[in-house]
Amino acid sequence: MSEQSPRDENPCRPRHYRPDPCGPAAPPEGPARQSLDTSHTRLLITAALFCLAFSAIALRLVAVMALDGGEQRLAHREPAAKAHILRADIVDRNGQLLAATLDTPSLFANPKQVLDARDAAKKLVKALPDLDAKEVADKLRSGKSFVWIKRHLTPREQAQVNGLGLPGLEFMPEGKRVYPEGNLAAHVVGYADTDGRGLAGVERGLDDTLRKGGAPVQLSIDARVQFILREETAKAIADFNAIGGMGIVMDVRNGEVLALVSLPDFDPNDPGSATPETTFNRATLGAYEMGSVFKIFTIAMALDDHVATLDTGYDATNPIQIGRYTIHDDHAQRRWLTVPEIFEYSSNIGAAKIALDVGGERQRDFLGRLGLLNEPRFELREVAAPLVPSVWRPVNTMTIGFGHGLSVSPLQLATAVSAVANGGTLHRATLLKGRDGGGEGTRVLATDTSVEMRKLLRLVVERGTGKLANAAGYVVGGKTGTAEKVSGHHYAAHALLSSFVGVFPVNDPRYLVLVSVDEPHGNKQSAGFATGGWIAAPAVKATIERMASIVGIQPVDEDSPEIRRSLMVNLPTPPGRKLAAN
Repeated sequence: MSEQSPRDENPCRPRHYRPDPCGPAAPPEGPARQSLDTSHTRLLITAALFCLAFSAIALRLVAVMALDGGEQRLAHREPAAKAHILRADIVDRNGQLLAATLDTPSLFANPKQVLDARDAAKKLVKALPDLDAKEVADKLRSGKSFVWIKRHLTPREQAQVNGLGLPGLEFMPEGKRVYPEGNLAAHVVGYADTDGRGLAGVERGLDDTLRKGGAPVQLSIDARVQFILREETAKAIADFNAIGGMGIVMDVRNGEVLALVSLPDFDPNDPGSATPETTFNRATLGAYEMGSVFKIFTIAMALDDHVATLDTGYDATNPIQIGRYTIHDDHAQRRWLTVPEIFEYSSNIGAAKIALDVGGERQRDFLGRLGLLNEPRFELREVAAPLVPSVWRPVNTMTIGFGHGLSVSPLQLATAVSAVANGGTLHRATLLKGRDGGGEGTRVLATDTSVEMRKLLRLVVERGTGKLANAAGYVVGGKTGTAEKVSGHHYAAHALLSSFVGVFPVNDPRYLVLVSVDEPHGNKQSAGFATGGWIAAPAVKATIERMASIVGIQPVDEDSPEIRRSLMVNLPTPPGRKLAAN
């Protein structure tokens, strides 16, 4: 076998093989091949670097959109969402609008897009003078992507800002809460903050319901009656130079509140200008010793427990001395008095003795049934718990019998008096029309007791301390109350809470009207007196006369035999005659 040629390196190639000159070139060998491989490697590395660079740029763009540009969206996504959930309107029992939400533009900025923060702030303050230039400039220099400049602009303000042509400023539609009736029912309706959260009144108490939107929330309030009560209460405060006052009108048949007033009050459209004094709801959050109005409960309790009858008498000749305390009568008769006379003359001595006859345990039970010893359930959060004696001693039993030593809110008082007058059924007070606060109600005393109490309530207005509440034709019955206010551990002799609670028509009770005036001063109009009969009773009378036709009650002949018989009370003939003590 011949030796293989050195050029024929492939032993498998045919011996007579010759390369095809038209075929592909043979791959380079040696240094050429090495150079080509190096070039391929460099190209791959360069391509990989370009891919990484473009990937980084793409990721940065996503980050900018999601975090920087998106930050702006996230920053105001929640307010924007809220703006489209319209808070439900609030209306009175007749559909009159008390609170509504209007769409308004709010101004915000993206400081990263603002070219000159100082110049922009200067121009913004010129367009919106209530802004602070330094505060606006600081916001625009903050480096954030979203800052509020001003919420709830007027159309004119929006046009003025638009005219500036400043980059980085935008508007967002938001809902603004407005109160068309202003102060009229401020403590009832309350107000909401800029973000639509209820902070007071029904706005706070029914916040969850209102935030759902939908149909208006209809209150039991009658705006017309509210106006009358507010006006008459304000007049009494002004006439007698008082520091404040409160009033309630309630339907005794179901506990619906037609009017609730606390003065001084505030404008819910501008809650920032209100003070603690004006936002304090005296009618529901104040707890007061109500004075002789409490004799309603003392007499009703004695009659209901059969401890006394209308013929029972008590010796009211002399004051009662208890340690360093003396119980005396402001309208002293200095003789024996029957139960009706004790009520007519508002005898503290007689009421104290009646309460002592009933006893502390039964007294506490009776007042508890009337809801006077526990915080009431109500649609407002601004509700006070009563101030109850920690130990119920005999002296507490006596003083509570004529309205001292137990503090309750006017709302609680009105609810309890309604139960005494309406036939003996307690209905929970409510601000919602048709809700019937107590459902069918809870019986707390006998119907016969209620009928007898109506007679006594009428007696006070016809012959007793409540004559100035006698609105002719409306058969008003009621009770006066004058209490010295507690100051520290003592009573302030010249700081009075003067009240009158009236029910009409008392022969067939429909409505209760309560007015209390805080720290009045007697004048010539009141013969120098500052008691409930002189101060509050006339306000109740005027309220009844003005509201009666509105609520569908027409005047009647009060001297008709039917009415006289239903309210007749037998009084002793010889005034000084002693009756059997009980």
